Amino acid sequence: MQPLSRRRFMQWVAASSAAMLACQSGAKRKPNMIYILADDLGYGDLGCYGQKEIQTPNLDRMAAQGMRFTDHYSGSTVCAPSRCCLMTGYHTGHARIRGNDGGPLKPADITAAEILAQVGYTTALIGKWGLGEAGTTGIPNQQGFDYFFGYLNQIRAHNFYTDWLWKNKEKVQLDNEIVMQTQGYAAGIGSAAKVKKEYSHDLFTEQALQFVRDNQHQPFFLYLAYTIPHANNESQSVIDEHGMEVPDYGIYADKDWPEPRKGHAAMITRMDRDIGTLLDVLDQLGLAENTLVMFSSDNGPHREGGNDPDFNDSNGPLRGIKRDLYEGGIRVPFIAWWPGTIQDKTTSTHVSAFWDVLPTVAEIAGADIPNGIDGLSMLPALKGDEAQQAQHEYLYWEFHEGQASKQAIRKGKWKFISLRPGGPFELYDLEKDLGEQNDLSHQHPELIDEFEALLAKARTPDEDWRLRGE
Repeated sequence: MQPLSRRRFMQWVAASSAAMLACQSGAKRKPNMIYILADDLGYGDLGCYGQKEIQTPNLDRMAAQGMRFTDHYSGSTVCAPSRCCLMTGYHTGHARIRGNDGGPLKPADITAAEILAQVGYTTALIGKWGLGEAGTTGIPNQQGFDYFFGYLNQIRAHNFYTDWLWKNKEKVQLDNEIVMQTQGYAAGIGSAAKVKKEYSHDLFTEQALQFVRDNQHQPFFLYLAYTIPHANNESQSVIDEHGMEVPDYGIYADKDWPEPRKGHAAMITRMDRDIGTLLDVLDQLGLAENTLVMFSSDNGPHREGGNDPDFNDSNGPLRGIKRDLYEGGIRVPFIAWWPGTIQDKTTSTHVSAFWDVLPTVAEIAGADIPNGIDGLSMLPALKGDEAQQAQHEYLYWEFHEGQASKQAIRKGKWKFISLRPGGPFELYDLEKDLGEQNDLSHQHPELIDEFEALLAKARTPDEDWRLRGE
């Protein structure tokens, strides 16, 4: 058995002390928390957000029994920076990881899991991480998670029928046979399966249900980061198949749709089925009223692996998809379910984002919220107390990939987008123009000046931030 690091030892002492005090005082057990993250699910992909063709009865039930947010935003328009914002409470102007090649989290980065571990929670990440490779300081087990099962690398996570997954720091072999990508950005990392037996999404669900059952008598935090409905971007080049891989097309098998569209819909409905099973298990164990379940997506829908986001209107009324800073790339579904605490059939228009999750779970757990983060607790909004809910001055995003370098700000009803450093700039009134069709930048030069000043205020240079905690 390896010795505990000083940081983990202090977490263990704090958790043990919290548990002992709770037992001595007969205090009510802290609420469990489950955060479920879909991968590349669009704002319009769920029935409760207007979807007509793809069936999501359990997420629709979750919304009917809880709260649906209309104005919730991801951390970024691509995977890794979005998840960094979620875990650390910073937006991409301050977060360490600001792109998909942003390196690992460092010891100085405090995650939501670490905060909860310090006040007695057992913590698990099941699914996709993307914030640190093996052997770095960014792996889940060094960022507050007691248990990890899944993918570290987001490119490896493209293959749902992978050959192995991580279980903590060890590799678990799966009964699939793969072909590796040999060229391009994914060479030696990306793959597709020629023999498909074990579907990683199904394994994640099994692990999640087991974690809940094993920890039903103590407070727990489960971060369930599904990879559905992302595409396997390597399938076509490696084995000449579309990338929307799923064991079966289910209720969509007889649809007169292209195969990738069937796969996309079947992936979402499969995830919905498994979330329904998780909610049912919470009910069966008597945990439902003491468990907050949250659901969202890491960014907007994709046009990859043969998928067409327009086919079933995956971005709903919004413009843009994954990799865009228009609303379709960053505005995402957010549903919160907490029977007895969150009122049934409620809709919140509170403007919130991924960086609000950390302070929210910290407040619920009775933990200290770190100073200086960008997030604001959403607990008042969850409880229906909008009058007490703190509001953001503005929300900020940036996106860098290849030659693309974009920034965006939402302040009140206004949405400002910088397509590259120094402009051109676009300005939209989201109250009147949710689809961002009418650029008002030339009509409001005074607002352009204001937003340009905010761009400078919102951003810490990469080199300054990356030195922190080295």
